[in-house]
Formats: sequence, C-alpha cells, structure tokens
Amino acid sequence: MIAYGGRILEHYRHPRNAGSLPDPDISYEDVNPLCGDRIRIMLKLAAGETVDAARFRADGCIISQAASSLLTEMVTGRRLDEIETLAPETLLQALQWELRPARIKCALLPYEILQTGIKEYRREHR
Repeated sequence: MIAYGGRILEHYRHPRNAGSLPDPDISYEDVNPLCGDRIRIMLKLAAGETVDAARFRADGCIISQAASSLLTEMVTGRRLDEIETLAPETLLQALQWELRPARIKCALLPYEILQTGIKEYRREHR
C-alpha cells in the first residue's frame, strides 16, 4: 500500500459530507476513464446562491474520496461565484501531500465535477 499524508488518510477513513442530498439544486457525476473512479457531487443552495449543504458519493481510490470530502467542506457556506473562482491548486494544497502526476487527475476529479455541475446549473437557470 502506498503511504499518503495524514490529512488524506483522515478524510478517506472518516469522510465528511458523504452520502446523498434529497432534492439537490446541483447534482453532477462523472468518471475518470483512466482508473474508473466515479464521483457525484450534490449541492443544496440557500439565498444568494450560497451552498447550504454539500454531499458526495464516490466509488474510487483513496485520493479521489479524500479530495471529495475536503472539497465539500471547502465549499459549504460559500457562494457559487466564489467557488467558480476557486483554483484547482487550492484543493491540491489542502490535501497536504505531494501527489505523483498520475494521481493528480484523481485528486482533481471532484473539483472538475463541481465546476461542471455549476456550469450546468448556470445554463439551466439563465
């Protein structure tokens, strides 16, 4: 088994915000075709397009599950326009571990799903 940093292992073993949201305002799922990781991100919005609740469901590796957990913590309480400007490096830094290039795609899968879900929401609500 490959050793990962404490923050990755903590979020993998005790994921925050894992599960489903009833009637989410934003729900988007995608798969990493290279490794098969599948993640769904769901958001419930409050007034001002602020994320009231975020959940994820993941069938994936340690990295993608830990990144999903961290990302849902990071976006809860933030407005969508703030999340749209969130740099992917912010999530990578939050993992507190230098990932091999092949694993960066796993870490950024939830980020890409979140950003695509927001774009779909914007397209449907304009």
